[in-house]
Amino acid sequence: MKKINITEIKGIQIGQVENQKAGTGCTVIICKDGATAGVDVRGGGPATRETDLLNPINMVQQINAVMLSGGSAFGLDAASGVMQYLEEHNCGFDMKVAHVPIVCGASLFDLTVGDPKIRPDKAMGYQACLNSEKNEPLKEGNYGAGCGASVGKIMGPQYAMKGGLGTAAIQIDNLQVGAIVAVNACGNIVDYKTNEQLAGIYDSEHNSIIPADEVIFQQIEKLRQLPSGNTTIGCIITNAKLDKAQCTKIAGIAHNGYARAIQPVHTMSDGDTIFVLSTNEVEVMPDAIGILATDLMAKAVNRAVKKADSAYGLKSYKELHK
Repeated sequence: MKKINITEIKGIQIGQVENQKAGTGCTVIICKDGATAGVDVRGGGPATRETDLLNPINMVQQINAVMLSGGSAFGLDAASGVMQYLEEHNCGFDMKVAHVPIVCGASLFDLTVGDPKIRPDKAMGYQACLNSEKNEPLKEGNYGAGCGASVGKIMGPQYAMKGGLGTAAIQIDNLQVGAIVAVNACGNIVDYKTNEQLAGIYDSEHNSIIPADEVIFQQIEKLRQLPSGNTTIGCIITNAKLDKAQCTKIAGIAHNGYARAIQPVHTMSDGDTIFVLSTNEVEVMPDAIGILATDLMAKAVNRAVKKADSAYGLKSYKELHK
């Protein structure tokens, strides 16, 4: 087993773009030749696009891209730029009169940082696609869909810390598996191996992080609703041979990676979503992909906050540990 950059996975292009001043951006994962896909939405407040067609009972068997964006539901518009890019490259479902690109997506809420009137749009989505052609190592932290992400908002945004974009990928013989995630959780981020608090509810007086469960249980009789405006969105990418049902199952298994690194996870005010993309090259046991997906997603979540820089008045893991 060796670590690889997620952009090394064959048949996949990944690009992103962000507006640092506005505090938002998008990240696109493209498979021009088509990829088998699945999705599992566990959070109570999702903003998603074309997830129903990923149900194994439905007709379309392959998709061409997954768009992850900021901007809340407004940010889903970035997928229109991906549609344009793919149509220009003659990619998509053949309807005889036109090829219709199949672009799925999910958005997180970052409107409370930067400029809430600027969100990922069609032009930003198209530019992310153009950037994918460069095949450069992907920037993590305050980039792409993770640009304006924050974590630890249970006591309100004034106690939050900086979230971000993270990746992790490995290769075993010919098998390649990777995870990419934009972490914008209501809860805290913990080290998935040691349970150490990495980022979350920030106590400025003691320069430390307050465990989220302590806050919830201490306020259990008066805390009626968690703050809205969250959501962690990600994608597992692999060249393993998987059908739609297997991709869907692995998307569900990969949520264990969220659960190992985010506390609490899948709340009513999160729209936590994981996609799976398979380019169908290597025959392996699907459960092995599920195990790898869980581990890689947890690592990617941890990297998302460790790579982030302080911004928009939000302290980062880096600043806390310098």
